[in-house]
Amino acid sequence: MKPFKQHEPLRAYTLIVLGSIIGGAAYPLFLVPNNIAPGGLTGVATILNYLFGVPVGVTSLLLNLPLFLIGYRAMGRTFVIRSFVAMVLFSLAIDLIKLPPLANPEDPDGVLLGSVYGAVVLGVGLGLILRGGATTGGSDMIARMVNKRIPFITVGTFLFIVDCIVILAAAFTMSARAALYALICIFVSAKAVDLVLAGMGSAKACFIISNHHEKIARRIMDELERGATILSGIGAYSGEKRGVLISVVSRTEVVPVKRIVREEDEKAFVFITDTHETLGEGFSNLTGE
Repeated sequence: MKPFKQHEPLRAYTLIVLGSIIGGAAYPLFLVPNNIAPGGLTGVATILNYLFGVPVGVTSLLLNLPLFLIGYRAMGRTFVIRSFVAMVLFSLAIDLIKLPPLANPEDPDGVLLGSVYGAVVLGVGLGLILRGGATTGGSDMIARMVNKRIPFITVGTFLFIVDCIVILAAAFTMSARAALYALICIFVSAKAVDLVLAGMGSAKACFIISNHHEKIARRIMDELERGATILSGIGAYSGEKRGVLISVVSRTEVVPVKRIVREEDEKAFVFITDTHETLGEGFSNLTGE
């Protein structure tokens, strides 16, 4: 068995534990003090905390468990076990982490800061849990089960409907202002989750169309020690065959790449884009995901 396969469960549970702690800390630090219900059943628990003073974490766990038991058969064994661990740890972390609020609702900008920073911290935590191959709520499993039986209702659509219901409930039970801040929180946390899952985009993909692509590729490989791939392209207007060179480099290597291209072919066409995540030799380890 490969070393990666042996260490993958340890890596997964490390991410789940770390994500649960980080995501759970968002509630006492930012969300609960400012009455922000960030969608899902945890948002429902936040509303119940506002109305009756019940603990958010335990209430969230009690709400999620029935849905988890209903939907677990639609999922794989490994995913179910990891998700159960994540759900319990995340819920407990919300109540057990005792930290003073960093955003006070009495401050003029307290609620706004709480919704934004709470969303970022929550999104990072949830992103780590997802990278560990788990989820934190039974609603996710129900969404997957519904999608299997009614394919035109996607998982994202189902969860979006749940979030909308929670936000409407927050508007009626708390205030319209609280619901608007919850919308900000949901949007920012989703972006934070995407950032954790897709990466920071620290590398650049360079596409170079030139008649001197072989010379440019050789210099990139020799001077920058980066790989390059040459594709065959045909100009739509001229009908001429031209080489299309693709090379992924770090941000600091973009300027040298442009210098090489300029020196070899001033008429070359170049476009450079961000990469959300780069895996392979010279970058992150492909087997580390």
